[in-house]
Amino acid sequence: MKKMFTTRKPETMASLHSFLTQQGIPVTVNERGEQLELWVTQTSYYAIAKQQIDVFKDNPELAAQAQAEQQVQQPSRQSNSIKPLLHKIRAQAGNFTVAVAILVTLVYLLLQTPLQEFIFASLRIGDYFAEMPGIQAWRFVTPVLLHFSLMHFVFNLFWWWYLGGRIELSIGWPVLLALFIGSAVVSNLAQLYSTGPYFGGLSGVVYALFGFCAVLSFNKPRHPLYLPPGLLVFMIGWLLLGYTDLLWVAVANEAHLAGLVSGLVGAALYLLVPKAKRRF
Repeated sequence: MKKMFTTRKPETMASLHSFLTQQGIPVTVNERGEQLELWVTQTSYYAIAKQQIDVFKDNPELAAQAQAEQQVQQPSRQSNSIKPLLHKIRAQAGNFTVAVAILVTLVYLLLQTPLQEFIFASLRIGDYFAEMPGIQAWRFVTPVLLHFSLMHFVFNLFWWWYLGGRIELSIGWPVLLALFIGSAVVSNLAQLYSTGPYFGGLSGVVYALFGFCAVLSFNKPRHPLYLPPGLLVFMIGWLLLGYTDLLWVAVANEAHLAGLVSGLVGAALYLLVPKAKRRF
């Protein structure tokens, strides 16, 4: 991410944000004190964003008019194409978020083939801790790539994209990487000691990201990681429902809880970093 513009005028920021997003430039707005900051979330757009911001500053009315004319000239092409939608979805995630999503998708597809047993045996955690020597250290992490139903796969992938993408674009991929590995190890070990080695899923990591976002953005509606109250209630409610007999699916409760705790700890550690050295 790169900061491209600052202002104290919400109406100016709203107009500029609308102007840039209509052109497919991935931007986000952060609040720092009384200042509003516009950040470009992908490096490949820095040059075009700077150019368009200069146009906007020179003549906002002309820029808005040009954008409106462009939309009038190309209505059929834009309305009949899914490219704008795909572009918008892609702009919501960084490269690490995308890489993990692709890997999870690939593993899920392979689990639908005759390679199923080989893939599961290669990625699952060992039966006992002693069965995982250093040369197989990946087994502490790789169970998060395994998903055994379409609903399980779609649910986790959606939340990974939504939460992981926001963390990566707002704070950076190193923080997301640390959360991913740390929460994967903690949640996998918790589930191993609770139910044994036959489990999988990204849910523990998802709950870690949820906890991390909830702490950093608590009571800060303009924070880039802000989660609406309804989402907080849903995620906590789903966690609690897992400990009842009301759900129709098997739930890795210990992985969820351990992941949530690891996310809360991760947020606390992040907040220990001096404010001048972190983005939020």
